[in-house]
Amino acid sequence: MKLRSSQMLVNNNGEIIMGAGRMKILESIERTGSINKTAKALKMSYKTVWSKIKSTEKNFGKPVVLADKQKGTELTEDGRRLLKKYRQLKEHCIIADDMIFDDIFSHLTEFDV
Repeated sequence: MKLRSSQMLVNNNGEIIMGAGRMKILESIERTGSINKTAKALKMSYKTVWSKIKSTEKNFGKPVVLADKQKGTELTEDGRRLLKKYRQLKEHCIIADDMIFDDIFSHLTEFDV
């Protein structure tokens, strides 16, 4: 038995800034330099990917991608920073989750559960 939780960053109105899905979108854009390639890789429509990016930007209050027809698409400095900090948050939460889980469940046998 293991605990796996998910982390979601929201603004003060509860609107999503970043979650696991948006992390995958930004990671793919960082890797491919393309919203179209990201949409195909994640089996999403271009419109869905673009809508999630725009929603993140609106809720975050800063642009996270820069799309240029000549250069392709790249993360802005704020986008890279948001992605990096979200990855750190997830890593720390997993460590904390494991410690809390072990503290609560480590003394139980399979019959106690």
